[in-house]
This record gives sequence, structure tokens and C-alpha cells, in this order.
Amino acid sequence: MTFTLPALPYDLAALEPHLTKENLELHYGKHHNAYVVNLNKFADDKKVDGSKSLEDIIMSSDGPVFNNAAQIWIHTFYWNSMKPKGGGEPTGELAAAITRDFGSYAKFKEEFTAACVSQFGSGWGWLVVENGKLKVTKTSNADLPMKHKQTALITCDVWEHAYYPTYKNLRPKYVEVFLTSLISPRQISPKPSNDYEQGAQPNNPWQSPGVIWLTGFNQDITPEVDLWLPMRFRIRRALPGLRA
Repeated sequence: MTFTLPALPYDLAALEPHLTKENLELHYGKHHNAYVVNLNKFADDKKVDGSKSLEDIIMSSDGPVFNNAAQIWIHTFYWNSMKPKGGGEPTGELAAAITRDFGSYAKFKEEFTAACVSQFGSGWGWLVVENGKLKVTKTSNADLPMKHKQTALITCDVWEHAYYPTYKNLRPKYVEVFLTSLISPRQISPKPSNDYEQGAQPNNPWQSPGVIWLTGFNQDITPEVDLWLPMRFRIRRALPGLRA
């Protein structure tokens, strides 16, 4: 198969009690995996070039092919937007950027929550970089920032299957828990495309030359993340107003 389901960056039960093992078994094991199966079927049927990177497919396609390719990308980004014992206010350069562009972390949290909760039907809440500034936005269905020349930093899945059965219909509570106990915003300039090609299934699909990590919430940086911290020029390119 050309595309495989990337491994989670943590155990299925690692986000409990905030998101249960049952929730991840359904969301990751069923929903996320279904998009991979569908995209491979399109490749087998010659409806998409399976030798292309995931990003190339996203940027050059529409309809069912786009929907499934984009959902693979977004879901992988979503899993990497969270971590066990996450949440809390950011520090360092990310905190400075949030203060610069939102006025305060409280204001960012208010805008991000409003975007997630007000998204009608299925979709996503995002923290993105656009023209060197942080911005909160939202998209529906499989739409994503790269289609709008934005760099994604964090996403919160607000499709109902993301928070059922843990939160049932209580989307605002789910978003609150996402911010206070799960969020892990460290991606700057993500490019996960090559890790989806040729059946690759790395432990962390975000460890590629196109990924740079910024110290963020809780600061418990892992050795894998430390490997990318010297690449500070990428931070300057994404957020040119920050100290390099």
C-alpha cells in the first residue's frame, strides 16, 4: 500500500481521563484509518498518483480524493497537537507571540474557544501563522490552512466523533479540556509529506527536515524535539518578529 496510518505519538490510553482509550480506538483506529484505506483505494483505481506526497495531493485535488488526503494530514496534526499532561499557558517565544498578536493568553484562549464552539457542524479550530502573525481561524469538513497560504500550529478537532462518547454533546467542555489539559503547541512550519510515502510508518511522523519545534506549553521537551531546536531560522521565517 502506498499510504499507511501513522503511529500515534503516545499510547491509546495516554490521554485519559480527558480522552479515553475507547475514544481513541474509535477516532484513530476507525475514522483516521478509514481515510488511509480510502486514499489507497483511489490510488489503486488510478484516481490519484500514489507516488505523490500527501501535501501535493492535497494541493492539487478536490472532491473525495482531497477530502481523504486532507483528513489524513489533519488528523495526524491533531494527534500531535496534544500530549499527556498537556495544557497550561505557554512560555518563551510562543508566549511572546501570543501576547504580541492577541494581547494576552486569555484573549487567545477566548478567540480559539469561540472559533471551535461556533464552527457549525463538522470542522476544526486552528492557531495559524499568516503573514508572520498568529491568527485563530476555523475550517469546515476537510478544509485546512495550507489551502489558504497559512502555516498551521495547533488544531482542535470539533467533528462530533472527536469528543464522543467522552463528552457527548458538550463541545464547549471538550474545547476547555483541550486547552487546559491536552494542548501541545510546538509545531512551526510542519511538512509531514514524505513520511506517508512508500508505506512508511515512523514513530513520530513529524520528525522530518521540514519540521521545527518551538518550546511551548509545559516545556518538557523530549530528546527528539531537542534535535530540531537549533534550526532557529525556520522560526524566524514563520514568525519573523520573534527573537532568533
